[in-house]
Amino acid sequence: MSSASHERGQVLTESSIKSGEQLGVLADVELRRAVAEGWVRSDAEISEGSYQPASLDLRLGPVAHRLRSSFLPSERRVEDRLGDYSMGSVSLRRDGGILEKDRPYLIPLLEEVRLPPSIRAKANPRSSIGRLDVFTRVISDYGQRFDDLPAGYAGPLYLEVVSRSFTVRVREGLSLNQLRLIRGSAKLSDERIRAMHGSDPLLFKPATLTDPPVAFSQDYVDSVVRGGGLFLSVDLMEPTGRVGYRAKKNSMLVDLSKMQAHAIGDYWEEVKAEKNGRLILEPEEFYLLVSEERVSIPPGVAAEMTAYDPTSGELRTHYAGFFDPGFGYDETHQLAGSKAVMEVRAHDVPFALEHGQKIAKLEFERMASRPERLYGTGSVGSYYQDQTWAISRHFIPPESASSGQTGLPGFS
Repeated sequence: MSSASHERGQVLTESSIKSGEQLGVLADVELRRAVAEGWVRSDAEISEGSYQPASLDLRLGPVAHRLRSSFLPSERRVEDRLGDYSMGSVSLRRDGGILEKDRPYLIPLLEEVRLPPSIRAKANPRSSIGRLDVFTRVISDYGQRFDDLPAGYAGPLYLEVVSRSFTVRVREGLSLNQLRLIRGSAKLSDERIRAMHGSDPLLFKPATLTDPPVAFSQDYVDSVVRGGGLFLSVDLMEPTGRVGYRAKKNSMLVDLSKMQAHAIGDYWEEVKAEKNGRLILEPEEFYLLVSEERVSIPPGVAAEMTAYDPTSGELRTHYAGFFDPGFGYDETHQLAGSKAVMEVRAHDVPFALEHGQKIAKLEFERMASRPERLYGTGSVGSYYQDQTWAISRHFIPPESASSGQTGLPGFS
């Protein structure tokens, strides 16, 4: 594809959207149609398990290029720029390959796209990958931004992978990130988010020993919705004192293809807050914390946790952003939201967090249609539905740990 054709694809006009087509994030039914019509294609069959309620899993190809630095191709193809940065390659076939900690790798993905003029796309790491402090970003030919594909883009996709805390093993076909296809303008305004909470609550107070979870008042939600999203607070007042986990240094290898196979205590240590609900973050350490609020994502919207920087560079929160329709949601009202995980790293100097401090932001986009299956129902992956702890699915669950398998309990 020429640079000129790419530039033409960057501009999405309302005239390119056919009459009757709904604006918003494409749901699972439309994603299947997108694959059938060749908007997303692969020589390796795209299985049913790749379809999520509002996104499609992308899979690693057979080789990883070891880079001396990250880069963007700008006005050239990725393949043409790779020679300037590659320091050799690692095979991901059979038993897979090992990606060293703090080293960027570029991996061609098995999927490529040929988007219509009315469809753009956005990528994000899968939840389990962000919780491992594995930083991933999609790169495309002629791209000047990570993770965003302009409307009409046609070409290959590449994934930059940097594991910050652990040395990891990955294999061809493994999915580390997801792709959303979006038609037109989908982001909800502050006014629409506030109104949505009034009809289908987005935030619930946690349960107490005597009271079940209840929806936050409309006045409270009105106060935390601003700047195009809904702000969440950090929970540093757990009764047990345990408020999260911190990644250990110089731990063993994590095999990303093995689920519930690694002992938590070999890789993570408990984090306890001070009695007054204060936690001092050590510089460049990776923490998993949880929100004070319980979050519910109704069927008609998708959400994304965006990187929020409240301190001009001293703190970064959240690497993995997609929240599917149905997260923490239950039409029978038996479930009142799920806590959101916050992936946090302080930079340069120790940084103090206080209980209830706003450190994360949820942005919402309308769905073009209701998903056939919601998160947490049927065969859709729902490992984090009603979550009360923050570790990824690669580790033995804390329930097993309490029986002596890891020696490190999870959240109560």
